[in-house]
Amino acid sequence: MRVSMFSGGRGAAGIARALLRRPGLELSLLINGYDNGLSTGALRRYLPGMLGPSDFRKNLLLHLDRGDPRRELLERRLAPGTTAADLGRLIDGPLDYRITRELRVFAGRLRAEPDGLDLADCALGNLVFAGAYLRLSEDFNAAVRTCAQTFGSPARLLNVTAGENAFLVALKEDGRLLADEADIVAPQDAAAITGLFLLREPLTAAARAELAGRPPERVRELLARRAARVSPGPEALEALRDADLIVYGPGTPHSSLLPSYLTPGVAEAIAESRAAARVFVVNIGGDHDIQGLTATDLVDRTLAYLGDPGNERRTITHVLGHHGASGGPAVPRAVVDRGCWAGARWISVDLEDADRPGTHSGPRTADALQAVLGEIPLARAG
Repeated sequence: MRVSMFSGGRGAAGIARALLRRPGLELSLLINGYDNGLSTGALRRYLPGMLGPSDFRKNLLLHLDRGDPRRELLERRLAPGTTAADLGRLIDGPLDYRITRELRVFAGRLRAEPDGLDLADCALGNLVFAGAYLRLSEDFNAAVRTCAQTFGSPARLLNVTAGENAFLVALKEDGRLLADEADIVAPQDAAAITGLFLLREPLTAAARAELAGRPPERVRELLARRAARVSPGPEALEALRDADLIVYGPGTPHSSLLPSYLTPGVAEAIAESRAAARVFVVNIGGDHDIQGLTATDLVDRTLAYLGDPGNERRTITHVLGHHGASGGPAVPRAVVDRGCWAGARWISVDLEDADRPGTHSGPRTADALQAVLGEIPLARAG
């Protein structure tokens, strides 16, 4: 069985781990590279043209147990004051030669261009990605593939785009901007986010000042003029078309999930897919970017971003939500009673991890997904 799941960094990690334990299941994770947080943003500024590797790095941890040295390496944060020489001494340690190869390439760039990057708090795993990116002629998707091989990922990690650089910006209902991905996931007021844009270049202070105070529609128009041109990743489209099950995983919607649905060709690949079920998994916990939004709002936004606001193309066939109390988006009582929304069947079951409130239990959610498929003959089974 082939499963393709839209994912971010950690929101769907438990579900992915549980799916990987199912015999006979092939998992593809579709991820975007718009992360622009503190150290990731610094790395992207140092290497203009490179997308953010953090969410891809986090998904390399899925199969690695605590105590695995590869896990420690991926997550290790460099201390303030770390220099290229310090990085060189680290490389001389007992590391896999493939990891050493990538870090040597990056250290060489850092020696040649020592200014412009503070290594403080950089995840060492991100520098492995950066070295692979430089070694492979600045091909981000090739770097993702080689890092997945190096760390033995049992899941296919796929960038939803062909690797073009772009910067994520959000617009609030009152016309105010969240000028990058880091702002989108940060604490903020309760005004709703009403638009997402992918830009060619990050917004400068001057550009922000130019847009400040303008009516929302005018801001939309000006941002559209700065739009980046991105193309879909061929492997991502193939994974969607060939999937038996498509999962819209939980996570931070306006940074990890909805931007992926903006990718040209993704909606069409879903419509053409053999997938017997296309399941939206509702967040259990809350996020800063979805204050005031209900679970049905999130379903509606997903459908709108995928160009199927009325769900005529059956973009979503099922919605899987947690039936207990949680701090996440509310589910209208009438929806639970009816068991449907926007033409999709709404299923409410206990999905929460008892040891980690606000997060999904991977095994319970995987069981629920399997139960959905159990009611629907797999497309390839005829």
